[in-house]
Amino acid sequence: MNISNRIRYRYAPLILGATLGLAACKSSSKSAPKPTGEASAQTDDSGEANGSGPSTGTDGDAEQAPAPRGSDRPTDPQLAQIQLPEGFQIRMYSADVPGARSLQITPDGTLFVGSRGAGKVYALVDTNNDKRADKVHVLAEGLNNPNGVAFKDGDLYVAEIDKIWRYPEIENHLEDPPEPELISDAFPSKKHHGWKFIKFGPDGKLYIPVGAPCNICKPDPDKYANIQRMNADGSELEVFARGVRNTVGFDWHPETKELWFSDNGRDMLGDTIPPDELNHAPKAGMNFGYPYCHGKDVRDPEFGRGVDCATYVAPVQDLEAHTAALGIEFYTGEMFPATYKKQLFIAEHGSWNRSEKVGYRVTLVRLDADGNAQSYEPFATGWLQDETAWGRPVDVEVMADGSLLVSDDLRGAVYRISYKP
Repeated sequence: MNISNRIRYRYAPLILGATLGLAACKSSSKSAPKPTGEASAQTDDSGEANGSGPSTGTDGDAEQAPAPRGSDRPTDPQLAQIQLPEGFQIRMYSADVPGARSLQITPDGTLFVGSRGAGKVYALVDTNNDKRADKVHVLAEGLNNPNGVAFKDGDLYVAEIDKIWRYPEIENHLEDPPEPELISDAFPSKKHHGWKFIKFGPDGKLYIPVGAPCNICKPDPDKYANIQRMNADGSELEVFARGVRNTVGFDWHPETKELWFSDNGRDMLGDTIPPDELNHAPKAGMNFGYPYCHGKDVRDPEFGRGVDCATYVAPVQDLEAHTAALGIEFYTGEMFPATYKKQLFIAEHGSWNRSEKVGYRVTLVRLDADGNAQSYEPFATGWLQDETAWGRPVDVEVMADGSLLVSDDLRGAVYRISYKP
């Protein structure tokens, strides 16, 4: 059942801001050659150009061509289509971030943004405190799907398909990025589900997922379909969780410090199965069932025969099938009403292989004190209009003031959602 039919909000008028045209302060990366002109659409494992439309097996996460510019940027009428609960409003934070994907904000307010097909890593800065980025620095370009960005002790970490790089003391060098240091090249080079979301955990380790190199298959569990972690210097790389098909977003509960993550379900079983998943991994060594079991009760028709799915960890919440649930974030700010505290926001990138499109929205999973899911409901919708999507949410990030940032790789934008009673 489409969750948008299960709950109704009263929507307040949205306060809209004019789209800013931002001048990008470009600095070349020394880790890879600069491309000539605009980054071209790349190909995935099927050989189809990622910019020409989604291809089989990309799980609603097909790469887009470089973001439109000029009049094709998100406009005020388009932002007016975004529906939010009463008291919330959405504005443009930056419309000049082609292919915007993973988000990482620093204590000083610098927002790092990864991409995929654009091959770039950005730093967005709000220099005049007007809640909009007025500088966009291109820190690196020509990289191999640099989806993941993380920040620790002043250093920026960037994940390519098969490598992790570190840019030391990056906020002191936004105009002239330093020579990157190779932290690890221990990851497979396959592009299918090879783009990585990365994040430092409360234990100080960097967590790195490696997706299954297929729609459905039985890969080496030590190399694929898992979440790995390592020290910040690249040492002591180990597998933390197995049976994870393709997670592109995770976060730790602000109190328990336990890991929660989204996972994209397999394709080609129909419109409504299997679901995407919200999972909870309180300790290392857990197995979440791929490729044998999906969601809470779907046994794979090819690999699940004779398998007892009860031997694997079931998701906390089944998410709507094929929504491509990507970035997730616990709300830890003070701006939103108290009922949002410690609840999970999820960016749903949107489907590609359903007869009717779903996703293209930000949802909210409400949890009780014991970590049990109480509801799964829409929070921000409207990027999908009459089967046509003009935007695709990828990641969510809570700012220091309590507002919520949302990246959009189709429009090359970052939005800011705020609340005022």
